[in-house]
Amino acid sequence: MYKVATEFLTRFIKPANIYKYGFNWSPMYRRTTAKIITVSDDLHYVKIRLKLNWKNRNYAGTLFGGSMLSATDPIYMIQLIQILGNDYVVWDKAVTAKYKRPGKGTIYGEFIFSVEEIKALKAQLKTEQQVDLIKTMQLVNTNAEVIAEFSKTLYVADKAYYKKKQALRRAK
Repeated sequence: MYKVATEFLTRFIKPANIYKYGFNWSPMYRRTTAKIITVSDDLHYVKIRLKLNWKNRNYAGTLFGGSMLSATDPIYMIQLIQILGNDYVVWDKAVTAKYKRPGKGTIYGEFIFSVEEIKALKAQLKTEQQVDLIKTMQLVNTNAEVIAEFSKTLYVADKAYYKKKQALRRAK
């Protein structure tokens, strides 16, 4: 549903605005209590904000770790799907969370893909056809102190290769 809506809306609205407002209005992302506040026009940069409130406060009165993780979880995958386009398959594969200090107020996170990184990934996929890409990001408070660090493993594959692989798996 989201993919179909995105493809339709790109005729009228910039992809960066669809990304930002699509996330912020989506019930699944709204429940994380985070908000996307910035998306670059090329989608290579996304910034989120997560404010401490009664919905995400844990027993100790600080930001619940699950809220932090869920606020960051879908960003890299959907960001990369949008950047790479329809010739590739992208899936979340794993995440490692390291909580450094309690989140006591508003925290921010940035998700960045460089143009060079995308070019290198596409070149690698031409030879390897599937890749596990690891991206690390941090959530920081207003004093730039690291609250949490997440390392995401993304599975990225050439779509034609992926379809062949799925067909072979079904044939067994």
